[in-house]
Amino acid sequence: MSSTPAIEFDRVSVRYDRLPALEDISFSIPSGSFWGIIGANGSGKSTLVKTALGLLQPYEGEVRTMGFPPAQLGQQRARIGYVPQYAELDFSFPLQVIDVVAMGLYGKIGLFRRVTREHRRMALDALKRVQMEDLADRQISELSGGQRQRVLIARALVVQPALLILDELTAALDHGSAEGLYSWINALHSEGEMTIILVTHDIGVVSQYVDSIACLNRTLVAHGRPKDVLSGDSLEQMYGCGAVLFGHGEVPHMVVSARDADRQPE
Repeated sequence: MSSTPAIEFDRVSVRYDRLPALEDISFSIPSGSFWGIIGANGSGKSTLVKTALGLLQPYEGEVRTMGFPPAQLGQQRARIGYVPQYAELDFSFPLQVIDVVAMGLYGKIGLFRRVTREHRRMALDALKRVQMEDLADRQISELSGGQRQRVLIARALVVQPALLILDELTAALDHGSAEGLYSWINALHSEGEMTIILVTHDIGVVSQYVDSIACLNRTLVAHGRPKDVLSGDSLEQMYGCGAVLFGHGEVPHMVVSARDADRQPE
C-alpha cells in the first residue's frame, strides 16, 4: 500500500463567483482507506470532490491527489475512477450494458477509436466485479435503478483505478436498495488496496461501513472515525440544532426537529 495520501487538502477555499463554497479545508485521506464525505445538501461535498479532481480550482490553499496537484496528474489521472452525482447518460438510448462500461476506457483509447475485443474483455471483467456479467448484452434502459448504478461503477472500475470516488450514488434509490449498495461497496473495498471515497448525506447507513468520515458544512466540521466524530456537536454544526443520531435496530438514523426540517438533506 502506498504511503502517499490519496488526497490532501491544505487550507483550501473554493468560491462560485464570489460566493464561498468551501472555506479553509485541511485533511488527508490515506491510500487504501474507505472514507465517507457527509453533510447536508449545499454543504460542499461535490465541490470538494470536483476540486480534488481538478474540475474546480481553489482560490486559496493547495490540493494534492495521489501525490500531485490535480492539474499535473498526467497519466495518473487514468488511475482514478469517478461516478458523478448526475451521470451524463441518457438511459433511454439503445445501448447495451457492456458498451456503457467500455465508455470508461475512452480516456485511454480515444473517443472515436474502435473498441476492440480486448477492450470488451476488460469491460466484461469490470461487470463481473459488480456481479452484472449476466446482463452484459441487456439494454441499459431495461435495468432497475440499482442495477444502473452498478453499471456506472463498473464503467469507473474498468480502468482498474487506485482511487474510486462515488458521488451520491443512492439519491434515486429506495432505502432497501441504497443499503444493499452500500454493503456491496464495502465488500468491494475489502477485495484489495483501492481507496474508496463515498459522498453521501446518508449518515446512518454509511457510518456502518467506512473507516473514517469528513463532515462538511462549507468548513470541515470534523473528521475521523465515525464513532468519534458523530457527536451531537458535529451534527448540529452540519444540520442545525435538534439533529440527533440514535440507534434503531442495526442501522442508526438521524432525526432533525421540526423547526430545523428545512435544513435536513433531501
